[in-house]
Parts: sequence; C-alpha cells; structure tokens
Amino acid sequence: MVDHEREANNGVEWRVKVLQDGSSVKLEPAETGIIQKAWLGLAGLLLAMKMKVAGFLNKVWNIGADDPRKVIHGLKVGLALSLVSVFYYTRPLYDGVGGTAIWAVMTVVVIFEFSVGACLCKGFNRATATLTGGALALGFHYLAEKSGKTFEPVILSISVFLLASAATFSRFIPVIKDRFDYGITIFILTFSFVSVSGYRVENLITMAQQRLSTIAIGVSICFCVCIFICPVWAGGDLHFLIVRNMEKLACSLEGLVTEYFNDKNSSEDDKSRSKKWQEYKCILNSKGSEDSLSKLAIWEPAHGNFGFKHPWKQYLKIGAAIRRCAYCVEALNGCINSDVQAPEYIKTHLNEVCIRLSSEASKVLKEAASSMKTTMKSPYIDSFVGEMNIAVEELHTALRTLPNKKLITPSQGTETMSLIEALPMIPVSSLLIEISARIEGVVDAVEELAELAGFKPADDDEKNEESIEAQGKVVTVEIQQV
Repeated sequence: MVDHEREANNGVEWRVKVLQDGSSVKLEPAETGIIQKAWLGLAGLLLAMKMKVAGFLNKVWNIGADDPRKVIHGLKVGLALSLVSVFYYTRPLYDGVGGTAIWAVMTVVVIFEFSVGACLCKGFNRATATLTGGALALGFHYLAEKSGKTFEPVILSISVFLLASAATFSRFIPVIKDRFDYGITIFILTFSFVSVSGYRVENLITMAQQRLSTIAIGVSICFCVCIFICPVWAGGDLHFLIVRNMEKLACSLEGLVTEYFNDKNSSEDDKSRSKKWQEYKCILNSKGSEDSLSKLAIWEPAHGNFGFKHPWKQYLKIGAAIRRCAYCVEALNGCINSDVQAPEYIKTHLNEVCIRLSSEASKVLKEAASSMKTTMKSPYIDSFVGEMNIAVEELHTALRTLPNKKLITPSQGTETMSLIEALPMIPVSSLLIEISARIEGVVDAVEELAELAGFKPADDDEKNEESIEAQGKVVTVEIQQV
C-alpha cells in the first residue's frame, strides 16, 4: 500500500508529524521534485537547440556539397575585399586616393555577383552611371557658379529636379529597365550627391576625381577576380539548363507511357520510375531562370564554345518550345492517372504503338540535347524525326482498327458496339500525337540555333554510317508494315 502511494506521488514521500496533544500535521513534500523537473526541462531545451543547430549545419553542408561554386564564390568575395582594403590600410596608397578609399570597398560589396555576366552588368552600370552623373553635376555646378551666388542654389535645385525626374521615368521603359535599372539608380545618387555637396565643398573636382578613381579600382578588382578565378558563366548555366530540360522531358515522356502500359521489360523499381515521371514539372517553372540567365549572358565575353555575339535569345525560343511539350506531358499525366480507365483489351491493342511512339519521341529529344551539348550538328536527327512520324502513322492506324467488344442488350436481345469504353484512350493517344508535333518545333528551334551559332558539322564518315543505319531502320519498319 505504501509503494502504491509513493508511485502516485511520483516517488515523493509524504511525512506526518505527531504533536504532544495527540494531533497530527501533514508536511508537504520536499522541493527536490521541482528542481528535478527544472533540470529536465533545461536539458530538453538544450537538446532541442542542439538538434536545430545540427539541422541548420546539415542544410548548410548540403548547399555547399550540391554546388561547390557557392563556396568558391564566398572565398572570391573575401579575396576581392582583402585586395581592395590594401588601398585603405597602406599609407602610400591611401594618400594617393585620399579619404574616399572606402568607396572602393563599398563598390566591391555592391557589384560582386555570382556569375560573370551579373558582375559585368553591375560594374558597367555603376562605372558609367558614376562617370556621367559626376560629369553632369560638375557641368551644372560650373554654370550655377558663373550665374552668381543668388541664382546658384536655384539652378542646382532645378537641375536635380529635372534630371532625377527624367531618370526615374526612364526606369519604366522596358529596354532600359532590363539592362540599366541599377545604373539609373546610381546615376541619380551620384548626380544628387555631387550637386548637393558641391554647394558647400570648395575642391569639388578633386573630390569627384577621387571618388571616380576609387570606384574604378573596386570595379577592376571585381572584374579580375570574377573572370580569372573559377568563373561562373551565366551563358554556360543557360546552355546547361536547356539541355537538361530536354533530357528530363525525354525521360519523363518515355517513363510515363511505359509505366502506364506496364512494360514488362522495365527493370526499375516503382520509386525511381515515379521520380522519372515528375522530372518534367521543373520545366514548367523554368521561364524566369531562362530569362534572367539570358539577360546576363549578353554581357559576357566569348568563352568556351560560345563566341562573341552568341545568339542567347534563341535559347528562349527553345525553352518556350520545350515548355509547350511539357504542358502536354502534364495533361497526359492527368489522363493516365484518371479514375476512368480504358479496358485492358483496348490498352493491349495500343500498347506497342504508344510505347514505340514515346520511345521515338524521346530519342528525338535526346538527340537534340546531344547536339546542343556537343555544339555539333546532328547527322541523323532528321531520320529520327522520320521514324517518329512513322510511329504517329502507326498510332493512327491502330486507332482506326480498335477492337469492338459486342454486348447483348437485355431488352431487345441484339448485339451492339461498346464504343464508349475506348473514350479514355482517345485523349492519351491524341496527346501523344500532339507531343510529337510539338517536338518537331523543338527540333526546328535547335537547328536554327545551330545555324546562328555556327555549330560544327559531324564528320563525313560518321555521318554516312549513321545515315546508312537510319535508312536501314526505316526500310525495316516499312517491310514490317507491309
């Protein structure tokens, strides 16, 4: 009985004190239980904080492991700041640029970006805006100074009002906003700073020269570090993104159709195949990244396989054509996963032709991606497109020869055709045909890029071998059809 009472009181013993007159008083338990609860709570809090810190560090590690260029970018920024700080710490260099050496440090912090294109864009905008804004401010300051002390503040105020208003309005122009939005901001800042401070500063020209020189130093150091030390090219990222999207679309299309018709030759498990189906979804939201990378790639010099004035705008056309295919794949995924499905005898009838069409369409996309990856014209992509079109004709023929399941109506005792059972397969088949037509648009855009960028043609021997092989495949298919 005593043990049960102790367990009910969480192991704390209650004491009873007997007085001299025979009465008793129950004493409260000791405060050791409260202290133990406090320690347990503190230990739990420390453990939770430890788990959160460990989770945060794990996320940081994964970010660096997934893309080591981000770690290198942080080191590059630290190196650029260390180099530019020499002008502030070294006395001879500090005397050369004056007290405005801190502007070089601020320039590095502001314009150093992840990719070369972004860094060049910001650096060019900052240098040009500082030069033009400072020059115009000095010109208006000279005119205001010659007009006398009475009209000097009026002229300066009017100049700030007019130029700031015009520059701010220009930011609404699409062309200027896309390329020079940051430069317009720096222009307004520089012009206003020089105009306002010039009214109280005597050596305004000297101050403007020092500030321009320090900004030039910061921009030069940023350019050198960003370009010559592990450069990250926005154009290369755009090229890789388009190629990867084409490969993902090909894998998603082939895997989706194969799983729907339960291809027995597939050896992948359900989990990996499910991931393959969903790879196309990242293509649907890639327009923003493509536009951003295309704008930055224009600023970059020739590098690698990308020459001067590379047709970066053509990549946007290819990306748009890929997304049009991805939208059809999304609709195809919805039809395949619909609650209403076609009976097995209809799926069995269309099994082979649908899988073959998806396979041929996937081959065309992979070949176009390979052509872009190697920057060489494909010698046999036309043959693959021809085989895909043959597969489309086979699907048309299979749809015209759908098997009819005969049913006997109980009322009349006659036989009728159950055509409604074939309806779930109609959108699947039509979407496969539509995807094939849109893939031809992707091929046309890639071939146009090959012409504009001057892709190298494949070797003649390799081209002849592939052409003979492709012709053999076409002849084989025609013989089978006959």
